[in-house]
Amino acid sequence: MTIELSKEARQEAMASIERYFRENMEEPIGNIAAGALLGFFLEEVGPAIYNRAVADAQERIQARVMELDIEVHEEEFQYWRKHKSARR
Repeated sequence: MTIELSKEARQEAMASIERYFRENMEEPIGNIAAGALLGFFLEEVGPAIYNRAVADAQERIQARVMELDIEVHEEEFQYWRKHKSARR
């Protein structure tokens, strides 16, 4: 699965990469190189991050599903217990 960024997100990511190089590296990086580096990370590291996010979401959903029976459980055959005192 290819990870795609919106045009705006891609532009912001490239600007962030350029800033990071300006502030932390000996040589700045240009726009084309920043785009290539971003593409590399999206293809190489992106799937690992994506897969972890999916696994985290699955864990949270499974935990909620496991709690579902507790949250929405209704006791069965309660009519006579509820109306027992009313008939006396």
